[in-house]
Amino acid sequence: KKDQPIGIFDSGVGGLTVAHAIQNQLPDEQIIYFGDTFHLPYGDKSRDSVQYYSTRIADFLLGYNCKVLLIACNTASASAYEQVTQHVGDRAVVFNVIDPVVQYLSASQVKGTVGVIGTKGTINSGTYQTKLGEEIPGLEVVALSTPLLVPMIEEGFIYDDISNAIIRAYLSHPSLKGINTLILGCTHYPIIKRQIEKFFNFEVEIIDSGQMVAVPVREYLQSNGLMRSRGSPVHKFFVSDYTEYFEKISRMFFEENIHLEQINIWK
Repeated sequence: KKDQPIGIFDSGVGGLTVAHAIQNQLPDEQIIYFGDTFHLPYGDKSRDSVQYYSTRIADFLLGYNCKVLLIACNTASASAYEQVTQHVGDRAVVFNVIDPVVQYLSASQVKGTVGVIGTKGTINSGTYQTKLGEEIPGLEVVALSTPLLVPMIEEGFIYDDISNAIIRAYLSHPSLKGINTLILGCTHYPIIKRQIEKFFNFEVEIIDSGQMVAVPVREYLQSNGLMRSRGSPVHKFFVSDYTEYFEKISRMFFEENIHLEQINIWK
């Protein structure tokens, strides 16, 4: 029904970039957010573990009667999207953050070399490489694992010498030389998007998956008559382990007093 909320989950603060994009596209919609900060990061967890976490979180969000579930994590999108979709069934529609990026690049007929940076889990899954290869035959895709970026961001190291050094160390990798497009294959990375753009002298198109997924969610709600008509929604934010930085980032994105509730859904 129209008044049912949108459920969004990620391993930590990264999914807030997606939630912020959803709020911009759909300002009347209520958001129920779950950040699994206890198991952060998902990128170094096994596929089975990520699938288990994701289906349990899906059940938690369905407890709030969400009409849409959005997997705001590239690792979970790569490893658990099919399992979550099957698990949820007809109780809600499930979106991931990978397919909209692939569809955008296919529609824009991207050429040259596309780079992808992400966690070990996302890069090792080969999901971006496979899907882009199917949609755009002949496209050269280079993928680089950048595992230190998520804990760096979660610890609050952004726009400083530490983050600049780590970003420079990764993006200087020879495999990324000559790319004209870079996919941020982790929803944490838009938080440091400006630093990444600056490294490439603003000459490389940076693809933010959070911005991409907000469009198909809006189109789905519009075409099915499910857009909420009443404004001033009260969002809910849950984490599995409290971190001060999560609260700071959530307030930065939503520009309001955020009540962050810690909850253990693993019992």
